[in-house]
Amino acid sequence: MSRPATFLPPPGARAYSLRTARGEFAVVDAPVASGAEPRGVALLLPGFTGSKEDFNQLHVPLAERGYRTVAVDGRGQFESDGPESDESAYAQEELARDVLAQAETLGQPVHLLGHSLGGQIARAAVLLDRSPFRSLTLMASGPAQISVSQQKRVKLLRDALTVMSMAEVWAAIQAMEPPEETDTPSLDGGLDDRNDLRRRWLSTRPAQLLATGLQLCTEPDRVAELAALSMPFHVLSGSQDDTWPLPLLDDMALRLRARRTVVEGAEHSPNTDRPLATARAIAGFWDEDAGPDARRPRFRPA
Repeated sequence: MSRPATFLPPPGARAYSLRTARGEFAVVDAPVASGAEPRGVALLLPGFTGSKEDFNQLHVPLAERGYRTVAVDGRGQFESDGPESDESAYAQEELARDVLAQAETLGQPVHLLGHSLGGQIARAAVLLDRSPFRSLTLMASGPAQISVSQQKRVKLLRDALTVMSMAEVWAAIQAMEPPEETDTPSLDGGLDDRNDLRRRWLSTRPAQLLATGLQLCTEPDRVAELAALSMPFHVLSGSQDDTWPLPLLDDMALRLRARRTVVEGAEHSPNTDRPLATARAIAGFWDEDAGPDARRPRFRPA
């Protein structure tokens, strides 16, 4: 489970409901920093059990580089509405079409970034319609299904959700966490009492977790389809990741002819583990490989 340092929007950012042709979605929208030259708009998609707040620490450094960033709760995630029990509403194509509607509402080609599950939803959106996007960044998001060890964890969660309430599952998860994992560092150095994490969990729709958990365990390899598109790609991860091992991500970057970034000292959530280094890598890709005059990128380590 991702653990943002804070659930408060950063200075200058605004939390609101983005109205689209496919409904309303909760977002955190951070404008370009005062004095910075505007360079583009980015749409940020969170991962499994995550939310828009997972990107809170990226907004300011990206704003200072000239980028407006809009982080979104997908359908049924945290503060975005969705059905409680209808898993068909969370089919990957449905979620991908939501992303296309969000991009359309923002009104210009956007840089698209997806973390983990969000990366696979982002990929599906690009494969449906590449035209609304300037680039695609896959952050800690691999070519196909998650690792066997993580599939076992997702199966445990799916099994639990069929017989337990969200509150009961939360209590069980907390009971199994190591003590050092049950508190979240805050920006002021104190310890979060986990109320925000619990609120996020209880607000997420069970059907969303059931449907997207199954997707993570069964996703096919669609890298060849993606590589056939003419657009800049970026594969970014931490230096450790047990959800998709690094060799898989390295190979995917080669197949996509993508920029490859490994953020040292980060694991599956570089956006929260090493946000400043992650933001620098993202902005560097947008500036150099995905700017208006950039050529098709080639694989190169960061």
